[in-house]
Amino acid sequence: MNNLDFSDAPLFSWYVVALAVSGVIMLVIGAVGGGLKVGLRIVNVLIGLGFLGYAYYLTFVFEGGTYYILTKLFFLPVALIIYSVKEIIERSKAKKQPNPLAAPYLANAQQAPYNPNAPHNPNAPYNPNAPQAGRPAAPQAASPYQPGVPAQPVADNPYAQPVPPAQPGQPQHPAG
Repeated sequence: MNNLDFSDAPLFSWYVVALAVSGVIMLVIGAVGGGLKVGLRIVNVLIGLGFLGYAYYLTFVFEGGTYYILTKLFFLPVALIIYSVKEIIERSKAKKQPNPLAAPYLANAQQAPYNPNAPHNPNAPYNPNAPQAGRPAAPQAASPYQPGVPAQPVADNPYAQPVPPAQPGQPQHPAG
């Protein structure tokens, strides 16, 4: 039942060994993952199972006759193995590098306040305190109720809502 005989049929035997080794490598890469996308892991596992199944068939079930050596079929596992290893290496490098989206927030902690007279630097990190083009800058400490009127401090309760400033001719209500 064992068809592997390197002295009688070395090409056939090495073909079955290559099928089995390729299948095992693809199964390991698909099972371990190492940061691969789920779809690529599934493809690796399915093709690895196909290679192992064909190697098992040729080794234990095949009773002679015609079999096909598909040398082009070995390009697929080689390409998948190379691509998977490349993806694993790239993802591990990406995890070691700082997040570029977090860089502006980290830079703002050490950044000087906005200087409107400074020349424009397109390579400078994003400053959310800088006025945006097309939007007028809001005055500092402006009241949300009346534009241009400074906000009134709230005495004795820092968590209370600010009281809107009184209009001329209206009585002022105490904060309650």
